Amino acid sequence: MTTLTTSETGGDVRLSGISKTYDNGFTAVRPLDLTVPQGSFFALLGASGCGKTTTLRMIAGLEDPTTGTVHLGDQDVTSLPPYKRPVNTVFQSYALFPHLDIYENVAFGLRRRGIKSVKKQVEEMLDLVQLGEQIRKKPQQLSGGQQQRVAVARALINHPKVLLLDEPLGALDLKLRRQMQLELKRIQTEVGITFVHVTHDQEEAMTMADTVAVMNAGGVEQLGAPTDLYENPGSTFVANFLGTSNFIEAEIAGRTGDDLTLKAGGDKLVLPTSRNSARTTATGDKLLLGVRPEKISLTHADDAGEIPGGRNRITGKISDSSFIGVSTQYVIDSPLCDAFEVYAQNIERDSRLAPGAEVVLHWNPAHTFGLDATQDVDAGAAKVSEDAAA
Repeated sequence: MTTLTTSETGGDVRLSGISKTYDNGFTAVRPLDLTVPQGSFFALLGASGCGKTTTLRMIAGLEDPTTGTVHLGDQDVTSLPPYKRPVNTVFQSYALFPHLDIYENVAFGLRRRGIKSVKKQVEEMLDLVQLGEQIRKKPQQLSGGQQQRVAVARALINHPKVLLLDEPLGALDLKLRRQMQLELKRIQTEVGITFVHVTHDQEEAMTMADTVAVMNAGGVEQLGAPTDLYENPGSTFVANFLGTSNFIEAEIAGRTGDDLTLKAGGDKLVLPTSRNSARTTATGDKLLLGVRPEKISLTHADDAGEIPGGRNRITGKISDSSFIGVSTQYVIDSPLCDAFEVYAQNIERDSRLAPGAEVVLHWNPAHTFGLDATQDVDAGAAKVSEDAAA
């Protein structure tokens, strides 16, 4: 195992009041404070144009911030050029030297620094990325995933305090991308240095990162562990950008213990106060009640009496269904929400659950979250669509 010592890895990456406005007046990054803990796998997640790559480039020294400072541990590197910063960057293009074999590509950084005895370090690094047997091949003889691992090895052999990854998996096909997500996480765990990863792919960020910063319009919309962001989104943007959410406009009817009782149309629903990110708990105030499609159970209306008590429930009619192997995705027309989505695992499928069927949607109140009613329910979803189109 290749592990860098604490003295080699340094401290946290700290961005203080950092921003970037270009000469044409466009603000790519609004003033933000961000700390990337030492030794963590940190992801900057967002759609195209949200400021994530600009933020990464300011850490690397490839962009000068308009305001603010960049610290790596106790060192202020804001004014240092890229080659004097203890960071390395892996880009989507990998930028390998086509005329050099894998060994010499990885050794390049050491040779450039005048180190003559490189064999042990190069072999250790190639073993780390599981390419020890490919040592004399040229880049064009390797797959995209193998080329990416060479680029990572070439960056890590310089023992940077921080490795920056700018959409490194974007050029790979889906299956290979998923394999490389696990590989990158394994490598980061073994070497123990800080990885900062830029991506627009929410699955990629959630698979690899310890902490995710969801960016929107040049700022950080929400920061936290992947599970916390997914289960407790603080805005409709985050709720829609990390997966899919259904929203119901509701009014607070009262409070019982640790739960809020809500009115939505003619139905009563329950929201735990611990799951309410809206700024209000006052009776009569409105909020958005959200629930993820996979948290919902779907029962044919004829079997409604078999639904356990204590669950949130609404009625509707199936308008569409799509079989996608692991699950069936249903679209439900409901008085409370147009195009309510439900994802049901294909374990024991009820043949009656077909378009036109009357159904009851029900779920555990603990899987509900509350958001400010003034937010746009399509925020985030639209950004995902725009990014996919781009």
